[in-house]
Amino acid sequence: MRGPHNIIRLIRTGATLERTGAMNVVLDAFEAPAALRFVAHALGKPFQWLGYKGDPDMPPATRALTALGPAYIKFGQILSTRPDVVGDELAVQLRVLQDKLPPFSRQEAMEEVERELGQPVPELFEEFSEPIAAASIAQVHKARIAHGGTEVAVKVLRPGIEKAFQKDIDAFYLAARIVDLFAPGARRLRPLEVIEHFHGVVRGELDLRLESSAASEFAANTQKDEGFQLPTIMWSLSARRVMTLGWADGVPLGDNDALDAAGHDRRVLSERVLTLFLQHALRDGYFHADMHQGNLKVAPNGDIVAYDFGIMGHIDQYTRRVYAEILFGFIRRDYKRVAEVHFEAGYVPADRDVDEFARALRAVGEPIFGMDASHISMGRLLNYLFEVTERFGMETRTELILLQRTMVVVEGVARSLNPHMNIWEVARPVVESYITESIGPRAVLSDFSDTAKVLARFGPRLPALVEKMLIAQATEEPPKSPISLPVWTALAGSGVGAGVVLLISALF
Repeated sequence: MRGPHNIIRLIRTGATLERTGAMNVVLDAFEAPAALRFVAHALGKPFQWLGYKGDPDMPPATRALTALGPAYIKFGQILSTRPDVVGDELAVQLRVLQDKLPPFSRQEAMEEVERELGQPVPELFEEFSEPIAAASIAQVHKARIAHGGTEVAVKVLRPGIEKAFQKDIDAFYLAARIVDLFAPGARRLRPLEVIEHFHGVVRGELDLRLESSAASEFAANTQKDEGFQLPTIMWSLSARRVMTLGWADGVPLGDNDALDAAGHDRRVLSERVLTLFLQHALRDGYFHADMHQGNLKVAPNGDIVAYDFGIMGHIDQYTRRVYAEILFGFIRRDYKRVAEVHFEAGYVPADRDVDEFARALRAVGEPIFGMDASHISMGRLLNYLFEVTERFGMETRTELILLQRTMVVVEGVARSLNPHMNIWEVARPVVESYITESIGPRAVLSDFSDTAKVLARFGPRLPALVEKMLIAQATEEPPKSPISLPVWTALAGSGVGAGVVLLISALF
């Protein structure tokens, strides 16, 4: 993070924001205080002539980020998933950022493949096309494997992209520290957290082995899903800077005329894309978090094919249950239960009034349910829900923000196929099925079984842990009760574990 390039890059950034008219848009979105506004304009205005002009037909924020280059484009795309940080208006602007850049040459791509895979390209591929798609981090070539003739897509990182990104990320960290210095109490800024999140995502995208791993895990989770396909990862032809996967034939999901010409039922496709997303999010807790039309095709047999696994979302089991109960409560219009779930999960501080919270939730749900079916939006519901919960003291949960953002994108895809679809009718069976499996009696037994397995693994250590705590108690001042809470917890855990094991044994 050293070097004059950081200061120079920040000055060029400020100059570009000023020149494109994006400076005030960004500062307003972050609710920047006066001190930070002064510093930002001081860095930008005197050097405005150094700023990039950008495309005047674009909105100011997207115009500036596109002009500044790949790292800024990617940063804007990731910020579009965080309306809790940048606000809804700027998040919407950033979602239209086009991650498309001029391609690098076929020869450079082949050299990268040879360096990574350790063999000449002709020995690996009998055909290797010109680039067919180029983004900020990588580009894609269509190829044919030398032995067998299988058609594949070969994704290759841009030469030198890691070094270029690191320079900009260093500048981002410097900017975050400046913000911390001049606006320590700004509630919505959280600059270091935002940059660290961005850095983590980019690290994953700059190592294609991690994207291959994500695709492999996603494929394992979804292999039995009807109407859904994923390209096969070719591990022997993949490495850190090269990723090879099976070629996905099909019609782009965003081309309605081509879908109609191919005889696909767009109503069925619209329901399928929403159902699949909810299944992946609730059942697996692992979902494709970039499900726009550009990453989806329809195979000749009608299956939906997904690709580009650079951004994936993860939700733990407990959060999935909470999310499902919240959705189910809204579907049934049981606002008291939705409020109780928030309190039980600890999302809302216990000192708040549950009935008052339920009334606030009713004000969220009832207007939406009063809409025509074609205007009911689960994404809008979640957005309003987060606004209400924030007023009641709920802390931002990044995984739910990403889920909400993806839900908005998936709804947009579904409605582009069938503008009159009823979101609730499609979602209800998926949510009800998950509720039955994860919260009913069968789920309770499963939880007991999981608890027993954990206690069984740690069982041999329990006597030693109890003895150690008892010895520690003996060397300290006598507590008010003869055995401390940790010891009671360990002993109770042992008893519960034994009881659960006996229960499982009796049942099976």
